[in-house]
Amino acid sequence: MKFFPALLMVALSAMGLSAQAAELRVLTHSSFNISKPLLAEFEKQNDAKVSIIKAGDAGEMVNKLILTRANPIADVAFGIDNSLIGKARQAGVLAPMPAELEQGGKLVLPGAAAIDYGYVTLNYDKAWFAKSQLPLPRSLEDLTLPAYKNLLVVQNPATSSPGLAFLLSTIAGLGEDKAFALWGKLRDNGMKVAKGWSEAYYTDFSKNGGSRPIVVSYATSPAAEVFYSKTKLSASPTGNLLLPGAVYRQVEGAALVKGGKEAALARKFIAFLRSDAVQQDIPTQMWMYPVADKASLDASYQFAQQPARHYTPDSSLIASHAQKWVSRWTRVVLKSGQ
Repeated sequence: MKFFPALLMVALSAMGLSAQAAELRVLTHSSFNISKPLLAEFEKQNDAKVSIIKAGDAGEMVNKLILTRANPIADVAFGIDNSLIGKARQAGVLAPMPAELEQGGKLVLPGAAAIDYGYVTLNYDKAWFAKSQLPLPRSLEDLTLPAYKNLLVVQNPATSSPGLAFLLSTIAGLGEDKAFALWGKLRDNGMKVAKGWSEAYYTDFSKNGGSRPIVVSYATSPAAEVFYSKTKLSASPTGNLLLPGAVYRQVEGAALVKGGKEAALARKFIAFLRSDAVQQDIPTQMWMYPVADKASLDASYQFAQQPARHYTPDSSLIASHAQKWVSRWTRVVLKSGQ
């Protein structure tokens, strides 16, 4: 046993780490993914061990940050987006962000560093609609018609960032009162509410064996379907419904956690997420657009769409109204006991 410390030192040296390697705790949503060689290189260059803590959907992640603020479980958080950043800042769970990180890049996320962006919208199952011969809806109001009963699945905005994003897009596109009137009609027309994106997309969406051919997802999801297909496809099996009031530009960022133990290392990690190598990695790892202009996109992105228009409220309006809107949505949609 007396040889064990020496053997440990040799093993750590082989991995490029010292016995005193700092641990960086990174809290993320469940869709966070970076190529392992890139993370390993960051660890080697910074003599650190990165521990990824996945906390479900981004909404759940922010709730966990708030619940653990007295004893923070992370040093840096990735996945706080423009629909949730106001909630996190108001709860006092974020540390000040250096100006060069917050302002860098083509998109700004107050209180965080913007890392990627994408568009939350409706996806549909092409095969289901072809078989049923039902025309695609041309407006959100169409989804309240009897022909579309029990066809839609959305995510709960209280626990899901795509769910919140979609709620916000309806409000920005239709106005608050008309939006909630729509939500009431959707409820009456059999709309299903899932806890998060994974449940909605992989369980309820008909493309993956569920019964709902319309799901709240991302404009890049059709590209991901082609990329991950076991057979070569010339077209995606899913498509986008870029309807008025149904497109939200989601900007994801990384933020310093207030009370985190490794603040300096956390800042380096955020800069790492902005590096050319990671920005190039993001499109086929997390299926979002990188904030870096010079990053190229995989060929599968020909099946994705950057919408000509999106319906995204100002971040200050989201910060001041989101809690009220989610509460109203809960009363309108879940009053039947779903």
